[in-house]
Amino acid sequence: MDGQERASALSVSAAMALAKGALEGVTVRLVGEVSELSNKPGYKAVYFTVKDKSAALPCMMWVNRYQASGVQLNVGQLVELTGRFTLYAAKGRMNFDVFSVALAGEGNLRLQVANLARKLEAEGLMRPERKLSVPAFPLTIGLVTSPRGAAVHDVLRTLRRRFPVARVVLAGVPVEGPRAPEDIVEGMRCVLRAGAEVILVVRGGGSFEDLMPFNDEGLARAISKCPVPVVTGIGHEPDTSIADMVADVRASTPTAAAEAVSPARENLEHVLEARSRSLAASAGRAVERATAEVRRIATRPVLRDANLLLAAEAQGLDMAAERLFRAIPANLERDQERLERQRERLARVLPQNVARDRDRLARERDRLALAGNAVVSRFEQQAGLAAARLNDLSPLAVLGRGYAIARTAEGGVVKSVEAAPVGSLVDVSVSDGVLACRVEKAHRIDTEVVVWEDVS
Repeated sequence: MDGQERASALSVSAAMALAKGALEGVTVRLVGEVSELSNKPGYKAVYFTVKDKSAALPCMMWVNRYQASGVQLNVGQLVELTGRFTLYAAKGRMNFDVFSVALAGEGNLRLQVANLARKLEAEGLMRPERKLSVPAFPLTIGLVTSPRGAAVHDVLRTLRRRFPVARVVLAGVPVEGPRAPEDIVEGMRCVLRAGAEVILVVRGGGSFEDLMPFNDEGLARAISKCPVPVVTGIGHEPDTSIADMVADVRASTPTAAAEAVSPARENLEHVLEARSRSLAASAGRAVERATAEVRRIATRPVLRDANLLLAAEAQGLDMAAERLFRAIPANLERDQERLERQRERLARVLPQNVARDRDRLARERDRLALAGNAVVSRFEQQAGLAAARLNDLSPLAVLGRGYAIARTAEGGVVKSVEAAPVGSLVDVSVSDGVLACRVEKAHRIDTEVVVWEDVS
């Protein structure tokens, strides 16, 4: 019996081969957390360990399978593995031969975020030279966050304490949920239209899933295209989202974001004191330079003796005045002689011209008298006839022959009984005066006689 047992005993290699054949026939899928990782250049496989609360399993994955999976393993990740158990006979160790690997739960989300981060980084959205500088003293600060969270109060309290002169434009938006990225982008547009010089995008802490809206590609591109600096303060210190990566300034918390855009009162006082000292020093140096320049210029001869500046001109003026004084009497004497000669010529010429003009004037007067008599005699007879006709037609001549002229109150001559109705007043002109009359009766001349009543 003992001999049979010794004859049936297996060698170590055969036993390991038997165990390996039994294990490799089983393919399983498992979930575990990566606790150890060895991925050295030149190795044909990646070696790591996955564990749970009560067990650990060494794993290996050939490099070509690992690269094809697209997963970048890190310690602490929760992964889902598919593979089979195998034995490494030389060392007597059991490994889990991994066929495929995928991030499990949050790990899958982290993989998506990592892939998006690599894509945006390749496009240059995270380059430092693209990012804008935060203004030193922004007077209008845009704040995009939830109006009900603790982050908004932390930011407002910090800004009120550090930089109370700033005006805060708040856009209250949801920071969780599928529509949160679009609402955050719209909030940024609103505060930008309101004149914000810098925009704060903040929210309090939360799980990785809660912070996923800040890993949205649309939000990241909107932040990168914003014309004013964007400062993010999302979650806590360890939390880093894609929005943080593309933002112009990434702060660890909402409070830190508020501090990043507001100068501390103490720092501001130091800055103002330093600027004041610098200004005073600059002004002092400028005054000293100006004083030295004035002193240097004051040493010039022209400023020590003002006559030097106008000496040549003054001498020229004196010489010109001397020439003028000599020239004026000579010119006056010459003009006096010329005037005397003109007077003598005029005295000789004037009597002759006067006598000649007097004779010509007498002749013209005689001609005018002869012409006037001829004209007057021709029109004298016509004027007499016109005067006689005018006298015959004169109303005074008519009145002188015993006739009268009746006129209405308006001065018109009464030519008909209709022009002077009964009761109207008329003025009757006679040769030696005017009678004021009222019409009592009026009859046409072919029926009755008109009777006038004197009312004067």
